[in-house]
Amino acid sequence: MSSPISKPVYVVDGARTPFLKAKNRPGPFSAGDLATQAGRTLLMRQPLSPSELDEVILGCASPSPDEVNIGRVVALRMGCGEKVPGWTVMRNCASGMQALDSGANNILAGRSQLVLAGGVDALSRAPLLFSDAMVLWLSGWYATKTLGQKAAALARFKPGYLAPVIGIMKGLTDPMVGLLMGQTAENVAHRFGINREMMDAFSVRSHQRVLAAQDAGRLAPGGGELEALYDRDGNAYTLDDGVRRDSSIENLAKLKPFFDRKFGNVTPGNSSQITDGAAWLILAGEEAVRRHDLKPIGRILDSEWAGLDPAQMGLGPVHASTPVLKRNGMQLNDPDVWEINEAFAAQVLGCVAAWKDEKYCREQLGLDAAMGELDQAKLNTDGGAIALGHPVGASGARIVLHVLKALKRTGGKKGMASICIGGGLGGAMLLEAL
Repeated sequence: MSSPISKPVYVVDGARTPFLKAKNRPGPFSAGDLATQAGRTLLMRQPLSPSELDEVILGCASPSPDEVNIGRVVALRMGCGEKVPGWTVMRNCASGMQALDSGANNILAGRSQLVLAGGVDALSRAPLLFSDAMVLWLSGWYATKTLGQKAAALARFKPGYLAPVIGIMKGLTDPMVGLLMGQTAENVAHRFGINREMMDAFSVRSHQRVLAAQDAGRLAPGGGELEALYDRDGNAYTLDDGVRRDSSIENLAKLKPFFDRKFGNVTPGNSSQITDGAAWLILAGEEAVRRHDLKPIGRILDSEWAGLDPAQMGLGPVHASTPVLKRNGMQLNDPDVWEINEAFAAQVLGCVAAWKDEKYCREQLGLDAAMGELDQAKLNTDGGAIALGHPVGASGARIVLHVLKALKRTGGKKGMASICIGGGLGGAMLLEAL
């Protein structure tokens, strides 16, 4: 095992946009718009100029073709200036957490002292693609020169070629095992006996907890985490809009399984929502804290990346969090706050079940016994992605930010942010409130 982080990496501040649910059409903001607005708001309240940043690192799983290195694009749009490097990282669902880890490592290496890091995705703008058949036909069409060749090419054309390929469906399909992410959640549910009622009950809880946080002002502009968005017409977007006040087990029971229509239990209602959003955090080393008289809200104590069977990818948080706990001398319930990103209700419940399962802990984690039962009062205390949504590139940064905000509110000391990652990976970050 590697060691915990040896010297301080501070989190100075953070902010995110409201997470806006995709509504079967492109949303009002591009990924660049989302990241720029959230970043400008965050930087404006700091006692430093954006040009004093050493670098900007942005996680994004699905950048648009005109914003391929979106980290650089957004850095320039935020006013960081030409001399501040901006770059982009991609680790699927943990892209935002990867940006934070990359920034922390550069601070530890002495290459940077002040880093803006986070994540973004505008999944409502994921592209529609031509099918391979249509691409091949177009290739032949553009090669024609005579009227006869064009006529022959038109005769070969089939209307079915025009059927679009939904880009996000390809992105959510694991190429190694040929499974959609929801099908991997079905695998986890089958492995640990997680039924439909359990999934739906967890989903209802997620909505109820988000609503309670909104009503109390914790997930509203001015609550310390979320900042409003404004479109070109002056309309304000102030709250995460995927949450439902009418969510109930009875309503969710009416939804049909989506990924395994015959035998499955994973539905759109107990899965995370396709969403647009951005989240940022400012990281600093000791020198930057002294130079700018910063008042950090927390520290990154440790992080871990783990690999596992892609067909069981939802258990990634177990494989990443467990080594962090062990090398920091902590038991499962020692963190005061836990965030496990809610890709699917079955996946989070599967993680809880895996830690209780002695066979799994012995055979898959190399432990002598089961870790025990995770205290549900500490887990996703203000709800999660089932109600908030999962803008893939942003979620890893969001849960880190939320752990620190929850620790501050509750007076807790340490918290764990963990996330499953398509492709059979897990990520975890141990945080300390200051």
